[in-house]
Amino acid sequence: MELPPMSTLSILQPVSPEEYLASEENADIRHEYVDGYLVAMVGASKRHNLIAFALGSFLRARLRDSPCRVFLSDLKVQVGQNYYYPDLLVACDNRDTQSHVETTPRLIVEVLSLSTEGRDRVEKRLAYQRLASLEEYVLVAQDTPRVEVYRRASVGWEVETYGKGEAAVLQSLQVTVPLAVIYEDVGL
Repeated sequence: MELPPMSTLSILQPVSPEEYLASEENADIRHEYVDGYLVAMVGASKRHNLIAFALGSFLRARLRDSPCRVFLSDLKVQVGQNYYYPDLLVACDNRDTQSHVETTPRLIVEVLSLSTEGRDRVEKRLAYQRLASLEEYVLVAQDTPRVEVYRRASVGWEVETYGKGEAAVLQSLQVTVPLAVIYEDVGL
């Protein structure tokens, strides 16, 4: 006699921001926190890491004598009651004294992947753009030399796209980044 398949019912309960922050301190897996729910973070590819590290290293060298600091992937950004882990961020306001959270980033970068591109382009972009301190949001493609810079304009936001052989202008930092530098270690 064959038994019918059994189903499993799970009830998802939202958690408070305080519960999230406490649990994230000792978590084996990083989570973003969106509207009361945890979103598990997946591991990044080697290409993703090489691109983020190349851009972060370039920015760090250019910002060495400024109040700006470059952070890679493990620092949370707070947007209202939500928390995200961008791939790279630059903060220039040293008044934020929290050790694991940034509330006033000037620039945020996400390296696109198949599993994150939709969230990066829509959910995260719209969330990050609510931050008064944010001047630019940058999307970096992984499989082709392409960088999109969303820039705060006098009315709303504008986007400028750069491709192979070009250099991305980051007005918020007064830095120009050749795409050849970003993609040097991945052969694009």
